[in-house]
Amino acid sequence: MELNTVTVNRKGAERWRNGHPWIFRSDILNTAEAQPGDLVRVVDHRKAPLGFAHYSASSQIALRMLGRKDFSLRDRIRAAQAFRDRVVQDSNAYRLVHAEADFLPGLTIDRYGDQFTVQALNQSMDRLLPEVTEILRDEYHPTAIIARNDASVRTLEELPRETKVIHGEVPGPAAIHMNGLRMEADLIHGQKTGVYLDQRENYPAVAKWSRGRALDCFTSTGGFALHMARNCSHVEAVDSSRAALDTAARTAAANGIQNVSFREADVFELLSNYSSARHTFDTVILDPPAFAKNRKQLDGAARGYKDINLRALRLLAPGGILVTCSCSHHMSEAMLLETVAQSALDAGRTLRVLERRMQASDHPVLLTVPETLYLKLLIFEVTA
Repeated sequence: MELNTVTVNRKGAERWRNGHPWIFRSDILNTAEAQPGDLVRVVDHRKAPLGFAHYSASSQIALRMLGRKDFSLRDRIRAAQAFRDRVVQDSNAYRLVHAEADFLPGLTIDRYGDQFTVQALNQSMDRLLPEVTEILRDEYHPTAIIARNDASVRTLEELPRETKVIHGEVPGPAAIHMNGLRMEADLIHGQKTGVYLDQRENYPAVAKWSRGRALDCFTSTGGFALHMARNCSHVEAVDSSRAALDTAARTAAANGIQNVSFREADVFELLSNYSSARHTFDTVILDPPAFAKNRKQLDGAARGYKDINLRALRLLAPGGILVTCSCSHHMSEAMLLETVAQSALDAGRTLRVLERRMQASDHPVLLTVPETLYLKLLIFEVTA
């Protein structure tokens, strides 16, 4: 099939030559007769070939470059699996395809044992979902594939937001194992695409430093709390979602964990009340949802991160451990470090940095695509 050719200006071409796969609508000179979701050839303003891309007729990201040569969707999924074979240990749940970082822009695939979730975030990947489904069926013989196309970014692509089973049946939560724990993932209603796979490697790292009485804020399905239980005398796990806490409680019971209690509460309010009551903890975990989903929300997000870290620090005595996370791409690690430093000064505390971490290895980061790095996790010791 003959492909349409899209022409871009010097700025768009340089962006791609400098390693970033997005070309914006303002940099398009001519779309020829390209239709929404088409695979197109891309040339610069001098007609020099740049490669192949997926074309969106709606998003400001008009082109998502795929490479300088034609590509095979099956080969790229196989390559993604080969990388996971190298980096994933002690888990049958992991991210199989991480969009741009696996050279499949707009496509996310997560594996939960013999079930998969897929997410198509642009017009092209949405069109390719039947082929993606066929590949997964051929390569893995899954019992179920669920399309978790409920992300808000699909609205920018004029695509419906929906969750549906596109292969097999889902009798209930997927049974998985992670870091020696038996867990379950609600692939239909759970946050993200089931559980927080991006924290998989961070759970045992945090557990190593945790001790004494611990408070796990925004626990969701209990990932940090359940891993920390082996090293702590007691863990209080807090979240505003009753459904998530019920899942966490079932997981605790399935693994014989008895020193974790689950509390449904607003974390900000709870931290304030505990501070007023002079409660103290030896370890506090802060893993909030994204406070900044776009650059315009960054100032408000910084205030939110400062406030929550300040409240947590007031609960920690010298020798205490603070773990704080941000999953907001726009909040860089440097900004998060500065925010925590300001919180520590206001709380009259001195912090020692123990570890600086990011998302798990199955969520790879491309050096020239900063959007692929989004999760930051910092571990501190209160020294005074």
